[in-house]
Amino acid sequence: MVRQIDEAWIENAVERYRQIEARQVEFDKAVHAVEVTVRSPDGSVEIVVNAAGTVTDVRILGPLHTRSNTELAGAVRSTVAAAADAARWAREKLWAETFSAHPSLREV
Repeated sequence: MVRQIDEAWIENAVERYRQIEARQVEFDKAVHAVEVTVRSPDGSVEIVVNAAGTVTDVRILGPLHTRSNTELAGAVRSTVAAAADAARWAREKLWAETFSAHPSLREV
């Protein structure tokens, strides 16, 4: 049995692949460029994280002499956890914006 090659289908598939590849490059750049700032509940710690999950800045706000080491460490830990959640949220939002034109990739 001889099968015919559907060249239009192949060209369409190649073009779609190129579009997805270009969007992936765009997404990769965006996750490193988009930053989210998170503050501890008491306002003593501020962490900046990009959508890739890299912490780009840590700021201790306010006076430290009124806080114990344990309190400050707890504030840092909770803020780092919140920053990881914020990075995940930003990454998911970027993914949806970048790949929304490709319905088959929405659930990836």
